[in-house]
Amino acid sequence: MEFSQQGTKEEILYWSKRLYQKGMSPSTSGNVSVKTKEGILISASGVCLNDMDENDIVLMDYNGNLIGGNKKPSSEKIMHSEIYTRRDDINAVIHCHCPLITAFAVAGKPMDKPILPDFSLVFGYVPIMPYYCPSSIELATYVGEYFDKYSALLLKNHGVVIGADSLQNAFYQLELLRSYAETYFGAEVLGGIKTLSKKDIAEINQLYKNK
Repeated sequence: MEFSQQGTKEEILYWSKRLYQKGMSPSTSGNVSVKTKEGILISASGVCLNDMDENDIVLMDYNGNLIGGNKKPSSEKIMHSEIYTRRDDINAVIHCHCPLITAFAVAGKPMDKPILPDFSLVFGYVPIMPYYCPSSIELATYVGEYFDKYSALLLKNHGVVIGADSLQNAFYQLELLRSYAETYFGAEVLGGIKTLSKKDIAEINQLYKNK
């Protein structure tokens, strides 16, 4: 599905519904935002991403103040704002509680094993941030600091947050993290994971450079 303009409410609705339907944002958890010229378009607080309509997407400034719409912005609004303030290259942010990905955050395991070529190429390493109360200033501040270096982050005992140049790419990268989680768990059941070698990873990187 193509959109004529990045940052539209229609774009947020489309990818938000896909998040829910893929089982990555159960119940009323998760929030989605896109950076625009006017401010930040973000899902409203307490809504199910699958049931949203345009009235459930509001416009806020970079301090989290409502400037368009009549509902409260997501309770994680400052976290989204902090990421955009620090990263000019990020135009879209997804925060969700995907069970398969969040299992790593609950277990205290970063996603750091080179088990899949695509994961090694796109991420290589996804760290875990220490636990802070959801929606707190402390959480937002430390997420921002991690995003100085990373574009995907596990929140301990909470969930995952990912930023990209577009909402489409943020969604695809989130799917890649879930694929990593599924493959990791499956391999462990079958006898344990076997990682790619440094030589394998170097060949993968060279292959994509030549494309």
